[in-house]
Amino acid sequence: MCTLRPVTRAEKAQKILAILDELYPTPAIPLRHNDAFTLLIAVLLSAQTTDARVNEVTPALFEDGPTPAKMAALPVARILHHIKTLGLAPTKAKRVKALAKQLVEDFDGEVPSDFEGLESLPGVGHKTAGVVMAQAFGVPAFPIDTHIHRLAARWGLSKAKNVVQTERDLKKVFPESRWADAHLKIIYFGREHCPAQFHELEQCPICAWAASKKRIRDERRANDQTRREASERLKAAAAKKKLAAARAK
Repeated sequence: MCTLRPVTRAEKAQKILAILDELYPTPAIPLRHNDAFTLLIAVLLSAQTTDARVNEVTPALFEDGPTPAKMAALPVARILHHIKTLGLAPTKAKRVKALAKQLVEDFDGEVPSDFEGLESLPGVGHKTAGVVMAQAFGVPAFPIDTHIHRLAARWGLSKAKNVVQTERDLKKVFPESRWADAHLKIIYFGREHCPAQFHELEQCPICAWAASKKRIRDERRANDQTRREASERLKAAAAKKKLAAARAK
């Protein structure tokens, strides 16, 4: 009797990449920028905030501070004025100024093109550095955010508990030449087809075959539980409102 050989992670990644290539032939970097410096600032600002909101504020900010020297010369209050609608704006404004100042003082006003230099800057972690390395300098890097971490687990490409190990796992199964654009394509796919909650995995062009049966069952149960809890909260709120109205009569 012929038995089917289990699909390897590398084979699964190859099939996933083929689907992503068809959906997103030439994915654009979602954050507006003019050069390595403005990309670095945009990525820093995107923490706890959507790319769309960052793109709303950066044109005016980059007009005011298009270079590290000019950004460093701006008062923190001026930077905050531009980015006040973003999450964690006060902290980000201070970091933007400190980062620009350090670029001027330690790197002759240039964005370093290595991980060590980038990660020495205020507010710049490994993921942010990876985005700049890949998208600004063309250096092979596979930046992993929480969304890619989630999809890698959902698709059975990684069992990692943290983004550091997920990065290692994905680098093993995707060709190095595809790391940068795979990063972008997975982000777009997650936003448009593969949300964190209430996702019908059986209907998803990737999850339907890539996710394990156990994963599909577990997520369905979790979604049902979330819906029940939400329904119970609504009922409790309605009952409380009804009781308050009755007492007010």
